[in-house]
Amino acid sequence: MKKIERLISIVMILLQKEIVSASELSRLFNVSKRTIQRDMESLSYANIPVYAEYGPDGGYGLMNEYKFDKRLLNSQDLENILVSLDGYDQLITDPEIQVTIQKIKAMANANLSANLDLTFYNWTGRSELKENLSFIKEAIEKSWLIKFDYIDQLGKRTVRLVEPYRLHLNEMDWYLSAYCTERSDYRTFKLTRMIEMKKEGLFKPRLENRGQTTLMQRESLKKVQVELLIEAAIRDQFIERYGQSLVTEISADCYLVEIELPENHFAYQFLAGFGNKLKILKPQTFVEKYLHFLEETIGLYK
Repeated sequence: MKKIERLISIVMILLQKEIVSASELSRLFNVSKRTIQRDMESLSYANIPVYAEYGPDGGYGLMNEYKFDKRLLNSQDLENILVSLDGYDQLITDPEIQVTIQKIKAMANANLSANLDLTFYNWTGRSELKENLSFIKEAIEKSWLIKFDYIDQLGKRTVRLVEPYRLHLNEMDWYLSAYCTERSDYRTFKLTRMIEMKKEGLFKPRLENRGQTTLMQRESLKKVQVELLIEAAIRDQFIERYGQSLVTEISADCYLVEIELPENHFAYQFLAGFGNKLKILKPQTFVEKYLHFLEETIGLYK
């Protein structure tokens, strides 16, 4: 985090708290206490009315007349924002998101409901993905050409040189919309298939940036109506994804699901994840393609 961003964040926190210790700010921004002291000096030079209180309960604060009116957001608004940030953070752990959450928690103070609980994870894969996301975000902002090796779903490896335009999150996966110089067209790349990324000069952004169509949108253009017989154990997962109206009770242990799915490996992988808790009833062409997908998978172990 740049110094100016840290200073703004500190002000946001001090606006909503009476006193914040140097130790707390040091842990939050992952800097030394001496750096926090220098930050406070910088804020004072900028005519921000920061003051220090000494002693066991001491720390830094802002003059009351500089405080922010918390009535702009009520406690429910703050809870909704926190829940949304929690959902995002469980996809990728980002220190900047943690700082934002701390700011909002400071605004919410003790007004949050007792039943609101936020849990954050820091898996190794997410940390690595965060580094790639940060690199690509900077590349988009500074118009860097980026070069990388791309491994497609069949394992084929190619070298790509692209103009990055847009990052988007589709369910649990991150994608990059970019102009591929080798293909002379816009393409969508899955981040987990991009390796050995590096800067390769600069580019002038194209006015006709059409890199808005995601890979998943392209894949889902053709869909078929599929009927599934599922066990009660996985009923809630289909309701969460497709809604109550498409899940019909047949018996206490069995439900009928009628949904539209693309005829591709994304759909087959999704269904296969439920194992023997699910059976495809129709259409027969979809059943046959799904069985072929399973046979290819089983063939790996023969």
